[in-house]
Amino acid sequence: MSLTLTVLGTASPHPAPGRPCSGYLLSAPGAEVWVDAGPGSFAELQRHTDPARLSAIWISHLHADHTADLLSAFYAFAYGGLTPPAPVPVYAPDGCAQRLAGFFGRPDPDFLAGVFAFHPLADGHTVRHGELLLTSRAVVHDVPAYGLRAEAGGRVLAYSGDTGPCPALTEAARDADLFLCEADIDAHREGEQVHLTPEDAGAAARAAGARSLLITHVGPTLTPGSATARAAAVFGGPTRTAREGAVHRL
Repeated sequence: MSLTLTVLGTASPHPAPGRPCSGYLLSAPGAEVWVDAGPGSFAELQRHTDPARLSAIWISHLHADHTADLLSAFYAFAYGGLTPPAPVPVYAPDGCAQRLAGFFGRPDPDFLAGVFAFHPLADGHTVRHGELLLTSRAVVHDVPAYGLRAEAGGRVLAYSGDTGPCPALTEAARDADLFLCEADIDAHREGEQVHLTPEDAGAAARAAGARSLLITHVGPTLTPGSATARAAAVFGGPTRTAREGAVHRL
């Protein structure tokens, strides 16, 4: 298969037993990319690959439920014997290195350079690893945030990250074979558009012409099953719930 998604974690806003926060492994010939590093996802990553073999890490935004396990990875790479052959590229919003250095109480992140090579994301940022092409799209959230379009061998996977409804999300998911999309909230608070309801997720998938929808990052006011059913009713196409350990081959 040319493109594979392995689900590492789906929880929001905190990990639960057997359910880490957001984390995914994208695999294509010549590439393995860890997408979002939510708490608990690094342990799950090790079930599916040797983290020292990672081609890159891609981070949608800097909230802790998507980044905190970068600290676990740093300890593993620097002190735990899972040393990669070269610093691992980390594609993340600007300030990620400083945020990680803050865990150590150090203002200068240069000490991280032996483990991670940080590259700031921007709208339209593209990078290729092996046969995997990653394109980032700026989406609407309460901090700088990006959705992801991943392509390999003619297959397309789109990932919402955390976002409110916006045209950039639809464009990122245009004609995707699989659209991995958050459905975090039951309803929008007045004037707030920083997450998606299940109906928003279904509408975005339908507008994008996605072939299938995978619901993730379901918050505590919903159940994964109910969120998936609500999204499916709007989308009208194949809709599933993201489950830890599931492998989706495109």
